[in-house]
Amino acid sequence: MITNLPNLLTLSRIAIIPLVVGLFYFDSVVTRWVMLGLFATAGITDFFDGYLARTRGEFSRLGRFLDPVADKLLVGALIFMLAAFDRISGLMILPALIILIREIMVSGLREFLAELRVSVPVSRLAKWKTTIQMLAIGFLIVGDAAPDFIPAVLIGDIGIWLAAALTLFTGYDYFQAGIKHIIKEETPPLEEEASPKPEESSQ
Repeated sequence: MITNLPNLLTLSRIAIIPLVVGLFYFDSVVTRWVMLGLFATAGITDFFDGYLARTRGEFSRLGRFLDPVADKLLVGALIFMLAAFDRISGLMILPALIILIREIMVSGLREFLAELRVSVPVSRLAKWKTTIQMLAIGFLIVGDAAPDFIPAVLIGDIGIWLAAALTLFTGYDYFQAGIKHIIKEETPPLEEEASPKPEESSQ
């Protein structure tokens, strides 16, 4: 049901995206901290929607669909905007691109395996990747607006590289888990050997 609390929290995470994107066009110290607050709120809802769904038994197909989509929309939109406003530039584009490509590939793999009724559980390493990735994006959102004693840009840059490295490992794990099902799906069934024809009688 769309109106249960876990689903509403997930939808609120999607609703935050246009607000954060819009604030990029009103760049100031205040708006950067507001953006960070909205981003942190989205991260909190990401934890609580899953927690409440488990504790209250309010699982739904809509929730299972929306939760990973909301995460990928949020991360994708922010990486795109950070790059558009030169807060991710130069070589930093490479780890950001790795993260986006991995998210798209894993989404496609999950969709394919869902049709086969095969679930791919989230690994502990993937959870660490997500945590580091979100922290890095948070530091990059604030950027130069952070106090002088906090090297926010440097921390964000290092975090993005680390998240990209973990992305490669976790992406390989997901691909390895799904490739056997892909190969099985593509392998045609063995044709029954044709029974030998009886030899024609000599005339």
